[in-house]
Order: sequence, then structure tokens, then C-alpha cells
Amino acid sequence: MSTYMAKKGEIDRKWYVIDAAGKPLGRVAAQAAVLLRGKHKPTFTPHVDCGDHVIIINCKDAVLTGNKLTQKKWQRHTGYIGHLKETRYDVLMATRPTKAMELAVKGMIPSNTIGRNALLRLRLFEGAEHNHQAQKPEAVEA
Repeated sequence: MSTYMAKKGEIDRKWYVIDAAGKPLGRVAAQAAVLLRGKHKPTFTPHVDCGDHVIIINCKDAVLTGNKLTQKKWQRHTGYIGHLKETRYDVLMATRPTKAMELAVKGMIPSNTIGRNALLRLRLFEGAEHNHQAQKPEAVEA
């Protein structure tokens, strides 16, 4: 018996929508990372990008458990000496909730070309409305 290896042309991509309202940010991000990577498919092949498109709605309603809102920080560097910027997650969730979700998903996919292409298939929306109804996305239950 031989192992099945998916080829690039054989991959059919589906669309999924995840509602993040009232759910922990990390749980939603982990579920999205599995779908983006294609690990839920029986035809998963590690060296082929076989993931699906993922839409996450209600990012502003995702919750952080424990003291993460006040203790967790997002750090970035501008490129200038001494310019390390810090933003607490209570401020980040209030101003840019889609960025917080994007950072969580990005940390759960590989740091290579397959992971970068997977992030291009992630669509994030603050509210309950999205503009991808034409693709007929399937709702994913958590």
C-alpha cells in the first residue's frame, strides 16, 4: 500500500466561516489554523498547500481569559534604534481586534511559504457582516 501524496492541481478549496463571538481568541485561532493548513482533510500532505479559505467574523467579541487583557503585550519594532513599541491587549482589542486575531493565527502556522500563502486565505471582520456570501461558506461549529 502506498502513501497518498496530493498534487497542486488536485486540491479543491472550500470556504468556512467561524463566529468568534464569546469564544476564547486562542481557540478560534487554533481552529482557523487547522483549516488554513488543511490538516482536517484526509488528503493532507505536509509539503503541499492544501488548506481552505477561512472567514472569521465578530473578532471584536472574542474574549481573552485570565489576566491576558492587562498582562499580555504586542511588541513591534519600527526599525529605528530604541523604537520598540508595546501595546497592551486591552487597547489592541478595543482599537484593532482583527490585528489581535491575525497575530494569534499567524503564530500557529509555519513560518515558510506555505504558511505565508495560508495567511492570504484568511479574512477577518470586526462585525457579523462579511462580503463573501457569493462563495457560500460553511459555518464551522466550535
